[in-house]
Amino acid sequence: MRFIASVALAGVALVASGAPSSACERMEKVTAAFLPIMQTTAYYVALEEKLFEKACIEIESTKMESPNYIIDALVSGRADFGPPGAAAGIAMIAEQKFPGTFKVFGLQGGGIKVDRINDGLIVKPGSAISSFADLKGKTLGHVPGIQWRTIARHMVREAGLDPDKDVKLVDLAVAMQIPAIAGGTADATLSLEPVGSIATASGKAKRAMTNPVEGVIADPFYSGASLITTKFLKERPAVAKKVVEIIDQATDLVNADFTKYKAVLPKYTAIREDQIPFVAQPFLRGFKDLNDTDIASYQALVDVFAREGVLSAPVDVRVKMLTSADLGS
Repeated sequence: MRFIASVALAGVALVASGAPSSACERMEKVTAAFLPIMQTTAYYVALEEKLFEKACIEIESTKMESPNYIIDALVSGRADFGPPGAAAGIAMIAEQKFPGTFKVFGLQGGGIKVDRINDGLIVKPGSAISSFADLKGKTLGHVPGIQWRTIARHMVREAGLDPDKDVKLVDLAVAMQIPAIAGGTADATLSLEPVGSIATASGKAKRAMTNPVEGVIADPFYSGASLITTKFLKERPAVAKKVVEIIDQATDLVNADFTKYKAVLPKYTAIREDQIPFVAQPFLRGFKDLNDTDIASYQALVDVFAREGVLSAPVDVRVKMLTSADLGS
């Protein structure tokens, strides 16, 4: 497989060459804790293309049902890395509580300028709700957990409403969001893709706003992150470097041909085969491609957590990002 020429990480030849696992003197076991969502697509592709095996890595893959569980696994040492899709905001909450636990080596989300949908304000067809300002006295559902509760509160506050008095915020599992809209138990949801695309295609709901978070917090906006523990980096640096290289390679494959690779989603997520045509392409950024704009966007999200009182003090995300020096490059 072609590997983009700009990749400068050492040891990439082994990954790109497709060396069969039978040529390995030994297989290194690595544990990954992942969330079964679209933002994790690069990891699914790495598994499907056997990129880990070709690099002499035996992956122990653990599916988690909550982003909090991924962070718990990394903090406790039960996982070596969190593939793309780990919660970017929760990661910094954990880093503040347990400093130096892990490094961020990729970001995932969407953006208005790059034409990649990440989130939407979803309402019933015919609803008069067209923005967060229309939610006074209404119920707003969101992805369960502190990350999206914090983002939802911020979006409501920025629309001129009080999230404690004017809007009822409720945790809604992804699978329950459209039924809640259709059944009237929620007036709107702040939903991650592919909820909006699938709901719109089915006619059961519509997007009142596309990428609303990008318009308020940052464009692009990253709700997902790739995480690797410092313990793994220190104890097995060569293997950790290979993991980063593999996720970069898989990210390139997905970005280059999402139409081809989105076919793997039903195997790893709740997306059905008949829904694949409606799935929007996420904005995936690998380690080698991260730039100042990406880091500034990530910082904007983390600053929201500080302003909303979820973080006890501001966090500088730049010092939490993986560097070439961390990889010995």
